[in-house]
Amino acid sequence: MSKTRNTRFSSRRQVLRASGTLGLTALAGTTALIATNSSTNTLVTPAVAQGRSRWRMVTSWAKGSAGPGITADRLGQRITAATDGRVEVEVLGAGELTSAFGVLDAVADGTAEMAHTASFFWAGRIAAALYFTTIPFGLGPIAHNAWVRFGGGQALWDEAYAGLDVKPLMAGNSGANMAGWFKSPLNSLADLKGVKIRTAGLGGEIYRQLGASTVTLPPAEIFGALQSGAIDAVEFLGPFSDRALGLDQIADNYYAPGFNKPNGTAEALINANLWASLSPDLRAAVQNACDAENDAGLAEATWFNAQALQALTQQGTVIGVLPDDIVDRAREVSQQVLADFAETNGLTRRVQQSYDQAMGILSAWDGVQKS
Repeated sequence: MSKTRNTRFSSRRQVLRASGTLGLTALAGTTALIATNSSTNTLVTPAVAQGRSRWRMVTSWAKGSAGPGITADRLGQRITAATDGRVEVEVLGAGELTSAFGVLDAVADGTAEMAHTASFFWAGRIAAALYFTTIPFGLGPIAHNAWVRFGGGQALWDEAYAGLDVKPLMAGNSGANMAGWFKSPLNSLADLKGVKIRTAGLGGEIYRQLGASTVTLPPAEIFGALQSGAIDAVEFLGPFSDRALGLDQIADNYYAPGFNKPNGTAEALINANLWASLSPDLRAAVQNACDAENDAGLAEATWFNAQALQALTQQGTVIGVLPDDIVDRAREVSQQVLADFAETNGLTRRVQQSYDQAMGILSAWDGVQKS
């Protein structure tokens, strides 16, 4: 059976600029953008073979890379299977159609139908996006999932992204991260001064206030930067993904706890017009596929992080615990960093309030379970 690719979905802003009131029309459970035939100046709708469509999923990861790359591949397979092939997902690695940090715009402007990435990459545009990946000393994976699904987090996430023309969904989790790889050992807070570390999210601001110099790099560039000496340290994910990236080949010192990223939620981004125009059964199928991969990704990370940690120990990597003065100072600094960040705008303040409320409720429940 032949299949044709859907015409690109434009953002709401582009559609409204181009046509005033023109929108998207549903076709056999999928959607197709109303387009103008340049030769006749008449409106036409592109054909979708047998009511089927193909989505391109652009990602911020190397194709098939341990952790998020594998999660993205599985998510594409899940959506294709859950929709009985009515939506066939083609997964593209970073750089294949757009750059690792270009996936948001690619989905918003219709270059791709969906993406797999992490929300904190967009904090420079939407400050509140940070909370939906992880916050230093914040919620762990299970608690974060509970907040988004049942504590009002999803509604706030949707609101934060409304102006970006994308629909965000949880779709994978790398679990709690490590504090990072360092070429030189850390014996005290003073040892962080001047260290050039690749990091992401608010953890980067905390490392900066502890004396380090921070750099943001896409995953594909991390190994080369560490190897060349452009950076001295790396905070990425956990042992499973970090070892697969080859970081243990360059740095000998690997530290916990990952105070900077206690959670690792990945996001699926879907073009907002495409999402709104899906039939209810297709929308439910995509949502369920994302939910299933969110659970599977965390289970995979938990299992293989444990295996990778054991392998690293056996090969002689120094698995260390950060000195107390680093963790204590990081905790102290984080309170002010988060307080200042919450005042970025009204939405960020509301997200912080919701997040703090969830932390209070969930930590109390966690405490009862451990007592």
